[in-house]
Formats: sequence, structure tokens, C-alpha cells
Amino acid sequence: MFSHNEVVNLSDGRRLGYVCDADVNFDTGRLEAIMVTGVGRLFGCSSRDPELVIPFEKIRKIGDDVIIVDIEERVLRYLFKN
Repeated sequence: MFSHNEVVNLSDGRRLGYVCDADVNFDTGRLEAIMVTGVGRLFGCSSRDPELVIPFEKIRKIGDDVIIVDIEERVLRYLFKN
């Protein structure tokens, strides 16, 4: 479905990673969230949990190769602090 699509944040253009999984509600057929693995890792979630779970409400556009999301800068600072 969205396997290997790159995820980019709308507000700052930051590359967040690649889609490695999706949470779909099979009763409603609705996409609930996408799971994203980091930019520094190869495609796929591997044995670890995804680094970021993005709810459907944060997805702004789904293209053939890229998914645009809108996540607040303060949230990203918290998630990607070193």
C-alpha cells in the first residue's frame, strides 16, 4: 500500500523516514495511522518498533512516492532530541 514511501513534514520540510507499516481498521476500512522508520535505517521496521506513529489526522497528502504530514515543530523537537 504505502510501503517504502518517504514521509516529509509540511512545516519544515524535514524528512521523517519511510513508511514501514500501516494501521487499518478492517471493520471500517479506514486508515488509522502510518508507522515510520527513521531516515538513517533501510526500508522496513526490522525487529524494532517503528520510531514514529503518525495518526491519519496528521496526514495532509499522499502521493506516489511521498506522504506529506503536518506535525508541530515542538513535537518533532521532543521526538528527535539527541
